[in-house]
Amino acid sequence: MRYLSVCSGIEAATVAWKPLGWEAAAFAEIEPFPSAVLAHHYPQVPNLGDFTKINGDECGAVDLLVAGTPCQAFSVAGQRAGLDDERGNLTLEFLRLAGRLRPAWLVWENVPGVLSLDGGRAFGTILGTLGQLGYGFAYRVLDAQYLGVPQRRRRVFLVGYLGDWRPAAAVLLERHSLSGNSPPGQEKGAEVAGAVTARFGRNGGAANDDIDCGRVFYAPAVTPSVTSSGPPFSRTGNARVEADALVVAKTLTSRELRLDADTQTLVVANTLRGEGFDASEDGTGRQNLVVAPPLTGNHYGDHESREGLLVPKALTVRRLTPRECERLQGFPDDYTLITYRGKPAADGPRYKAIGNSMAVPVMRWIGRRIGAMDEFIKRRG
Repeated sequence: MRYLSVCSGIEAATVAWKPLGWEAAAFAEIEPFPSAVLAHHYPQVPNLGDFTKINGDECGAVDLLVAGTPCQAFSVAGQRAGLDDERGNLTLEFLRLAGRLRPAWLVWENVPGVLSLDGGRAFGTILGTLGQLGYGFAYRVLDAQYLGVPQRRRRVFLVGYLGDWRPAAAVLLERHSLSGNSPPGQEKGAEVAGAVTARFGRNGGAANDDIDCGRVFYAPAVTPSVTSSGPPFSRTGNARVEADALVVAKTLTSRELRLDADTQTLVVANTLRGEGFDASEDGTGRQNLVVAPPLTGNHYGDHESREGLLVPKALTVRRLTPRECERLQGFPDDYTLITYRGKPAADGPRYKAIGNSMAVPVMRWIGRRIGAMDEFIKRRG
């Protein structure tokens, strides 16, 4: 499968589809930092810049055209100017590009707010234009948390197939999902998990003065990172991915801590074992993490002892690191940690680029199903 990716961002599509053996004919991205990420990872793939100026000669014939056009014009968090917004109009430009290239497949992604904008008329215009171009289509809201990443990220995915609606429907609509047997509802949790710390350092390592607020937790020397097996505790915005709290192994009681005679600080007790974790020791025989300020009487710095529990006087949270945000979107670690303008990329542009991207596992799921359907069509002749 040979594809053209426009409004490329940092290329979730290519991260998802390269393992499938698909070939990127070209990208089209105008933002400086995402363009630098693309040049770093895919120097052999041309970046055509403004996709509205592509006429087809630049990249040759393609089998698939994919885009996640800017969502700000459709998002409920914005002014919702829709197709009248310059950014919203890029969706129609994407369809015009499809009319020029005539690929067999189309994939388009955006926020669910596009479905309700202007009473559904804006989305109706998109579908109507797609139909006029000769494409059959299907669309569906997919949530990334059910496809392998620990975040709730709902997006509309529109798949088109030239000349027939059935291949597009077969890609997006699973037979068992149409049976009407909906899973039982679940109530949302009312509480936010206790915070870990306001500062954990750039590499996640904890220093003594970093453990200064929130419940006292046992944690290894490197803070546990977000993985695909974690709970969907994050929220995702257009410019960043962040979490309300990071849940660590367990809350420690005062009975599981001991006072270090040399430093007058609380450390994890040597006897603490079991329940899925094992507190390791450093070369001195002490546990590797100091967890509270100096101990004085019944008062532990910013914590009070109540019935054996260390109770925080205040709570705080920390922002996820860019690496954790990459994992939330399904990217490899440090995918966006490139040399940018002569030095390692700052966190700001990394957060923005990651937050604006698609979720890699969702794109991989769609790609696999398109690939299977395309092979089926070719076998039938």
